[in-house]
Amino acid sequence: MKQIPNLFTLLNLVFGCLAIIFILQTGETLVTQNEGTWIAQLPEKIWWGSICIGIAGVVDFLDGFVARVFKAESAMGKQLDSLADIVSFGVAPGMILYQLLRIGYISEDSGLDTTIASLLPALIFPCAGAYRLARFNVDDSQQFGFRGVPIPAAGLVVASLPLILFYNYFELASLLVNKWILYAIVVILSWLMISNLSFMALKFKDFTIQNNLPKIILFVVAIVAAIFLKWLAIPVIFILYIVLSLAFKNKVA
Repeated sequence: MKQIPNLFTLLNLVFGCLAIIFILQTGETLVTQNEGTWIAQLPEKIWWGSICIGIAGVVDFLDGFVARVFKAESAMGKQLDSLADIVSFGVAPGMILYQLLRIGYISEDSGLDTTIASLLPALIFPCAGAYRLARFNVDDSQQFGFRGVPIPAAGLVVASLPLILFYNYFELASLLVNKWILYAIVVILSWLMISNLSFMALKFKDFTIQNNLPKIILFVVAIVAAIFLKWLAIPVIFILYIVLSLAFKNKVA
């Protein structure tokens, strides 16, 4: 029974590896021309990678839940969880950012002359995630609150980008393959992960409304956003999570 949570953690790792496989197996056509304008086309397998990261997120939640149910929490499980998380929510999203930057550059007139150095900033994201996980593993105080944004949250935001791009919600496709916007996403998410800002953990110390108001607001808005905004709800919920954590910082520790 004690190994069941670890099996869930390894399943998280499996889906993270599958995500990387899908993300790196791009299609043949990256751009098409429409009335003299180059339009980025998303290789289908990138969004399959996003789906795998999403499944990894569900499994990551379940391994902690299962560990508590079976009273099987351990130091090894904590380390194994971080090793799986850096692949599923660090490396895999980093590859998504790499591919989106690649598509963005190819969409430009001189895109075929782009050097790999222009795409390497995407790797800042997994590096920041690794730093965030290492700091978390040596800090026992982060139970009901976090220092820095948790890597699964940041990774899921990146994973949502290909899905938003694929369905082109609110005509956002052109923005999500703009290299400057992508660079900004890399910098902002990486900084949030390694920052010393306090963010709430989605655990309940008790069941009083007063002590759990930011979590209740987040859950209610998340449900409404998921219904009306579909995949676009993920970055919207993430932004609200940041705002609520900072606004109610006395309740997130």
